[in-house]
Amino acid sequence: MVLVFAESPNGHIKKAAFEAVTYGKKTAALLGTSCAAVVLGDKVADAGQLGQYGADKVYQISNAGLNNLDSQVYAAVLAGVATKLGATVLIMSHTSTGKSVAGRLAVRLNAGLVSGVNSLPEKDGDSLVVKKSVFSGKAIVDYKVDGAVKILSLMGNALRPESSAAAVQVESLDVPVPAGRVTVKSTKTQEGIVPLPEAELVVSAGRGMKESTNWGIVEDLANALGATTACSRPVADSGWRPHHEHVGQTGIAIRPNLYIAIGISGAIQHLAGVNNSKVIVVINKDPEAPFFKAADYGVLGDLFDVVPALTTAVKKYKQG
Repeated sequence: MVLVFAESPNGHIKKAAFEAVTYGKKTAALLGTSCAAVVLGDKVADAGQLGQYGADKVYQISNAGLNNLDSQVYAAVLAGVATKLGATVLIMSHTSTGKSVAGRLAVRLNAGLVSGVNSLPEKDGDSLVVKKSVFSGKAIVDYKVDGAVKILSLMGNALRPESSAAAVQVESLDVPVPAGRVTVKSTKTQEGIVPLPEAELVVSAGRGMKESTNWGIVEDLANALGATTACSRPVADSGWRPHHEHVGQTGIAIRPNLYIAIGISGAIQHLAGVNNSKVIVVINKDPEAPFFKAADYGVLGDLFDVVPALTTAVKKYKQG
């Protein structure tokens, strides 16, 4: 069996979970077995829809102690679920939650682990061969995963979710839930926007904006496209934008379908976090900006002229 851990922060299934279930279903088809998904916590109301994305069965461990992340508790519970169901492959999302749980889970199950995979596996006897990016995206390596149990974490936007089935009835599963040692006193989350790791469209800007008061033209373009905003590290360090918008090697690594870089020179540290974007558009008035070498499309011009004109064009296009 292939078992997928479907994240459900605040009781709602994330897009990354739909990607993971689609990946799990395709992996199960490769292995000639079934795919099941598991959600943790007693607040998940829409877990049945995971069946639409390929889960043959959906299990819920309904326990209030699982409503907030405690990676040690999550690992113990997921290990119990995998053992009880006889799962030989476990799939999870390569998110902050997945990163904190995967290693602990691998130790508990004595499993082979490859984190951050970006393609479907291939079968090699009893082993699986998967690909992942290394050296800040400059190379792709094939990893061969041996062992009776294998764990893979999937990069965001590596695989488009495919809805091809119907919702299923959620089943309860009784596994021990150990007492946690982490107490969550409060949480602060961004509401109303698609998180950067899940965003398919991203509009980002750098020091070429000159000052924070000019950021309105970036937000106007993002709103017109339905995109999430991001920034370079100097912008975040200067306090122009919050640090959760910082993308790059020392920030968030993203894989959107479209990444628009405005007034960003394209230092190697920034490119390391965005070079897996499917399409990169660069807007800069400096013809020597390194970013142009990595761009699929480049616009050489003053961003204060180009960006408002682009926003107007997008709005006109959407109006038909």
